[in-house]
Amino acid sequence: MEKGRGLSARDRIGQGPWYNANGDLIASDLDQLHIMPNLVKRTAVDENGKLIKGRGDKPNEHDILTGSKDDGTAFFPWEKGDHTCGNWTSNDKGSASVGHHDRHGGGNISWTAAHQTRGCSQANLKSTGGAGLLYCFAAD
Repeated sequence: MEKGRGLSARDRIGQGPWYNANGDLIASDLDQLHIMPNLVKRTAVDENGKLIKGRGDKPNEHDILTGSKDDGTAFFPWEKGDHTCGNWTSNDKGSASVGHHDRHGGGNISWTAAHQTRGCSQANLKSTGGAGLLYCFAAD
């Protein structure tokens, strides 16, 4: 962990490989996961293997809460803004960094850091394009 930075998601998820709930390979290692994963609308499924609504669906729910930068690392405290809805304790004030599970929208194809939410309430998460969903990484 780098001084002044919280523990990054990248440092907590192991070395890979990662598969979705349907057994599709998402990435074989950390580099592939953060540079070019097999993460698209078809493979970004929920824990039951069902598709999550993305760009072009009603409602679009492709925003996934990450609180991370593109490379999966945490923000430094001196970087402006709230990136984790008050360290995941606020359902009102603040904001969170989100990625797009389908890697579409706004010219940004990042699954970890596409943009900030409008706020931390469920209504604000929905209005931004999400549903308050999280990625889950499990080890073998």
